[in-house]
Amino acid sequence: MRQTGAELLVDCLEAEGVEYVFGIPGEELEDILFAIRESQIEFVPTRHEQGAAFMADVHGRLTGEAGVCLGTLGPGATNLLTGVADAHLDKAPLVALTGQGGLERLHQESHQALDVPDIFESVVKWNTQIDDDRIIAESVRKAFKLSTYEKPGATQIELPEDVMAAPADGEPLPVRDRVRRPSPDPDSLRRAAEAFAAADRPIVLAGNGAVRTDAVTQLRSFIERTTTPVVSTYMGKGAVSDRSEQSLFTLDSGPDDEAADAVAAADLVLAVGYDIAEHDPEKWNPDREKTILHLDHEPAEVYSHYNPTVELVSDIGAGIEGLGSALDEVGATVETDSLWCAEAHETILEDARSEPDAEPFTVAGTVSLLRSAMADSDILLSDVGSHKLTIARRFPSYEPNTCLISNGLASMGIALPGGIAADLAVDDNVVVANGDGGFLMNAAELETATRLGCSFTVVVFVDDDYGLISAKQADHRGEAFGTQLTNPDFVAFAESFGVDAYRPDDWDGLGQLLEAQLPSDTLSLIEVPLG
Repeated sequence: MRQTGAELLVDCLEAEGVEYVFGIPGEELEDILFAIRESQIEFVPTRHEQGAAFMADVHGRLTGEAGVCLGTLGPGATNLLTGVADAHLDKAPLVALTGQGGLERLHQESHQALDVPDIFESVVKWNTQIDDDRIIAESVRKAFKLSTYEKPGATQIELPEDVMAAPADGEPLPVRDRVRRPSPDPDSLRRAAEAFAAADRPIVLAGNGAVRTDAVTQLRSFIERTTTPVVSTYMGKGAVSDRSEQSLFTLDSGPDDEAADAVAAADLVLAVGYDIAEHDPEKWNPDREKTILHLDHEPAEVYSHYNPTVELVSDIGAGIEGLGSALDEVGATVETDSLWCAEAHETILEDARSEPDAEPFTVAGTVSLLRSAMADSDILLSDVGSHKLTIARRFPSYEPNTCLISNGLASMGIALPGGIAADLAVDDNVVVANGDGGFLMNAAELETATRLGCSFTVVVFVDDDYGLISAKQADHRGEAFGTQLTNPDFVAFAESFGVDAYRPDDWDGLGQLLEAQLPSDTLSLIEVPLG
């Protein structure tokens, strides 16, 4: 019996090493779903397609392999869009599969039929509709190759139901080693080294790419050797251990931000794996006077506030090693007192170490307790909201990919589904930190987590408000409007899903809960009411 298009598609997914497909079933996906049932791939039914896309997004970010999400036509596809866009701007490899009606009805207005490839085009690196069984294997291989190729991102394939049901010829294409860029050209290295050696106050800005490309070892060696201070973007946290004297934690540009002050005082910024979507360069280079060295896999975006003097376009790790060697060649000397902002490091570190000493509960105090309860390799995944700013600035990170923050698209609702993906991907403890607003956007995925037998800790900060927006409105206008919320009893809500849930009364109780729940083999929720 000849294979169907759906069976060939699933064979191709298996050849790509896919372990999980996150999604929601639909009529047009029937052949695909039953083909998955007969494969080694686990289909994970979710409660919303957005949750499925966020799971694929976080899976890709943690593993470096494309996460896969699945939705049917029409609303199924459009519900995937936010999570796919998040992967696109956060540079996480993801492949979105979307069902579609038969080809014979797509030439006219039809039930639930939308031009999905056109809708997705602006948030993916590449997409296509499979309108012929002969292109199935090529389309799948291309989608995975492009999604993981640096800089990674999302791709999308539309799957008409008649093509999936029909007989298909072909077999999966072999998966080859990923394409890598060579080292940067010698002339650029020389010019970058000369500029770096001439700087009085150089600083390294570590971005998402420094973590994503496994350039951590080379970066840490470089900053130790040159005693250059380093500040990370939200998505670059962990590129350099915050225990290092060189670390100034995270660039935030908020009030009393020592890291932002250090970047403002620097005369040269070595940007390593940095995307301007992570943090607007206008905030740290407002006068456009800084010397900027751009080290990344791709040339710099054209932007008046980010116009690098030298661009080192190469494999990031190889580029860092090459710059170190070029410093030797130009005769640069490394002064032991060149850590010119050591005082800022001590101030930031002391701030992060501050212990909670008074009621009511605060995000900062909770973050301090979390850090104490978590091992270096445990993962904290932050949702988007005012708590994200505190986590970015005050949660020390010691290893790459142990503090995950969405800051390209910065989409609320990512943390809980992302926690499910993290729990499936790693053996370490996982904590997801949510505000009450973001948590309820995808709170139904608690059922998915319990069904899968996940064991991680959900922290929900409750202030009955879209607090970050309230704060910005109050700063601009002296008052807030349209931001206040009402909430359910989160403990009762979680318990209705069979989840262990707690609401501590004081700091001692919260600390004891975190120490007990983080390493446990159960799924738990801790409500932290803010004053």
